[in-house]
Amino acid sequence: MVQKDPGTPRFRHPTSIKVTRTTIMENDPRFAEFVILQAQNAGMFLGQVANPINGQPEVNINAARSVLDSLEMLEHKTAGNRSPEEEKLLQTALLNLRSLYAEVEARDGSGES
Repeated sequence: MVQKDPGTPRFRHPTSIKVTRTTIMENDPRFAEFVILQAQNAGMFLGQVANPINGQPEVNINAARSVLDSLEMLEHKTAGNRSPEEEKLLQTALLNLRSLYAEVEARDGSGES
């Protein structure tokens, strides 16, 4: 079980971004749903969201890196084709996940736990 430092910034869930449901629905909602799902997975792998199987937070830095790599690939492959709302959602998710990943990696090392 990963102990959380009370001063550690918490994972900021991408759904807290100020984007209305109507705006998202005008775009392809699958993009937002995919980004949010991947961000939730990364949050779970970084110990910020409890594992749904055992209810305990766990860190799997390699799985988190894989999810982050996937979102970075999505960023690269969809460049120039995202709406402003999709851009904001993706960039916020990436910013939060990169910061949290670096923090967890520095604290726990680069191996799985």
